[in-house]
Amino acid sequence: MTITLTDRARDQVLEMMKEEEAGVRLRFGIQGGGCSGLSYTLGFDYDVNEELDMIDDINGIPVVIFKQDIPIIEGTTIDFKQNMMGGGFAIDNPNAIVSCGCGSSFKAKEYEGTPEKC
Repeated sequence: MTITLTDRARDQVLEMMKEEEAGVRLRFGIQGGGCSGLSYTLGFDYDVNEELDMIDDINGIPVVIFKQDIPIIEGTTIDFKQNMMGGGFAIDNPNAIVSCGCGSSFKAKEYEGTPEKC
């Protein structure tokens, strides 16, 4: 398994999927940007390219990951945390060697991405 979805994250995704059409999948990956060089992408997608994408069932959720991103996110855990200020997804990536102060961007050992000014 490339990534792990905690039960809390799964429950939140399932709740959000109720508002989507049949056939939707959770897409997780990375893109260049953020103050550390890479940012996470997390959203829903209906389109899959079997040559470019890995498709997996992770904790009962259909997940799509761009194959190119796998070495950078391998072993990542996605959780959902709730507090008095609201809730949000928390991503713990063992491949991240540097993270920005806000926690939304990172740099991996093998790939620095494209840092932007904060």
